Amino acid sequence: MMEVLQHKLSRRERQIMDVLFRLGRASVAEVHGAIPEAPSYSAVRAHLRILEEKGHVHHRQDGPRYVYRAVVAKEKAKRSALRHLVDTFFNGSAEQTMAALLDDDAASLSEAELDGLSQMIEIARERDAADAQETD
Repeated sequence: MMEVLQHKLSRRERQIMDVLFRLGRASVAEVHGAIPEAPSYSAVRAHLRILEEKGHVHHRQDGPRYVYRAVVAKEKAKRSALRHLVDTFFNGSAEQTMAALLDDDAASLSEAELDGLSQMIEIARERDAADAQETD
């Protein structure tokens, strides 16, 4: 579903979804206040209605206002957005993606973060080795 979301949303709709993922749930006023150079309140309300019609958000009534939340869980959306980014800009290569991240941010990584990355790489190696043994 998020792959569709990546391609079918306008820039403003993506901004609104970003706010909902960041806040978890929000009223029109909260979304409006969180968007840089936001359009009118009415335009935000209209975009939320469209996002709901597309099946990307739900609302519930909280007193006199509607409170919106994303339909897709943040973790699932995060993985899907990352997959889309890696596929689009790095030809599906995790190595190229990590190289780009490390080129920009390597100097700012702490020893603990570097150790964490090393551990994740080791776990991936062990998982790949185990998968290879299962297919033999």
